Amino acid sequence: MVTRIAALLVVVVVLAAPFVLSAGTPRAASSDEDVPTVVVVTPHAEQLRTEFAEGFARWHQRVHGSPARAEMRQPGGTREIQNQLQAEYRAAIKAGLISPEGEAQQGAVSADLMFGGGTYEHNRLARPDAVRATLPGRDEPVELSVSVPAGFRPENLEEWFGEVAMAGTEPVYHPEQYWIGSALSSFGIVFNRPAMARLKPSEPDPNPKGFHDLASPIMIGEIALADPRLSGSIVTTMDSILGYYKARSMRGEGSGDWDEGWRVLRGMGANTRYFTGSSTKPPRDVAAGEAAAGLAIDFYGRAQAQAVLQPGETPGEGRVGYVDPVGAVYVDPDPISMLRGGPNPELARRFIAFVLSEEGQALWQFPAVTSERGASNPTLDGEPMGPRRYELRRMPIRPSMYEEYFDVFVDRVNLYELASDTKNPGWRAGVEMMLGAACIDAHETQRAAWVAIADARAAANPVAEVERLTDVFYSWPTPERIEAIWNERFGAGDVALPDDALLAWTEENYRRIRDTWRDGRVERRLRIVYTLAFEEIYERVIEEATGLGGGA
Repeated sequence: MVTRIAALLVVVVVLAAPFVLSAGTPRAASSDEDVPTVVVVTPHAEQLRTEFAEGFARWHQRVHGSPARAEMRQPGGTREIQNQLQAEYRAAIKAGLISPEGEAQQGAVSADLMFGGGTYEHNRLARPDAVRATLPGRDEPVELSVSVPAGFRPENLEEWFGEVAMAGTEPVYHPEQYWIGSALSSFGIVFNRPAMARLKPSEPDPNPKGFHDLASPIMIGEIALADPRLSGSIVTTMDSILGYYKARSMRGEGSGDWDEGWRVLRGMGANTRYFTGSSTKPPRDVAAGEAAAGLAIDFYGRAQAQAVLQPGETPGEGRVGYVDPVGAVYVDPDPISMLRGGPNPELARRFIAFVLSEEGQALWQFPAVTSERGASNPTLDGEPMGPRRYELRRMPIRPSMYEEYFDVFVDRVNLYELASDTKNPGWRAGVEMMLGAACIDAHETQRAAWVAIADARAAANPVAEVERLTDVFYSWPTPERIEAIWNERFGAGDVALPDDALLAWTEENYRRIRDTWRDGRVERRLRIVYTLAFEEIYERVIEEATGLGGGA
């Protein structure tokens, strides 16, 4: 038994290694290795990790009169962190460091906090079945949440948020404090001003205003996108786009909610140069002129705009710009979650308190104190507020910051006022599956069909014919073709094709179709079937466009 426990403890150590050994993990400066340390896992960039680690050390010394440091570890993106946390918790449960009832030894896992990501991901950490582990001799698996309530008093929440409970359609903190928002994030468009001027030379303002601009045929080969199956922020953005068009239709402002939103997403996919696994790559490529525009979470877009800003330029004049499309701004808090069984829970609470203090919130939007603009930053106890080196250009979540310091902000944007009142429809799984098949796995054929339509249009073919081809391009595989391709590819086999998988792809049928994907064997086969069905549609477009005088 002792040998088995020792082996399990070794497993815990190995699984914690990505958090411990992750590169680029700045600490608050200190030569004393005995200084109390809070361990924070985060997908955030190095600049942010540095400013918050150093800011926490300053705040803790001033407020608590003693040194402390934050060790910021970035073992990967949000999903990688989630996967590693779940693996570490499973091992800790099996090693007896966390009981089946959820009682955890202090230090049962290697980190105290998860800082960053979206509410969707942090709500998953809070679920009572966020981690499942099977123990010998126990019939039912152990199911526990990864995060735990932070336990702040109501007066703390009132100080930080006042009477504000929501940012658009999302709460600013979990009702049981499984997570607390630290900043506000929006989802919009990053663009290259010279590239947009090249594409639209006759327009006085060629820069994109809305998501539909990225689906225009003029943008063929000019869009950079992250793969929504790999990027949580991009699948959230695409889900919000679908919700926006649904809301427009309900208000009588659009021609069709479901189809219109999906046409925008599929048009973007047809225009994209590539799909990358990293949501930080499109803003970098837009800045380099490798693409004219792309989807981006606001702080990635603004950070890239900041990185290429020339001396004397304002954010509105630089080579790279970022826009939150009017009326379509989905706002999501950027949470912090306390982790069950972390090494230093009290210091973890202090880190959250620091982030929500005015001193911490100033790091998001104040000019760097070492810059010319930051020379006049407000002071606290004689020290200037704001980041020391890096302008993070993110939006604070504390409402009082907008009331008291708005004129100090680098970006004069109030996301509380811009936030859409349209809740995301919850079609993320559909985006991952159907956009993955239609635009990523079938991308080469899709691009060829999209170019063929553009060639047919340029060849002065009748407008009605080009529109008909466009409708074919945007059509969905029929249930008959889904069934036929399944039978051709897999036959009867050991996995039956569910009846609901043969429903027409409509909003009304969406959830029943989605539920057929819960069986991984069905889901993997349908990915192949959908891709082949979309390729058939695109090949038909190419053939018919060539007959009209378009296409290769």
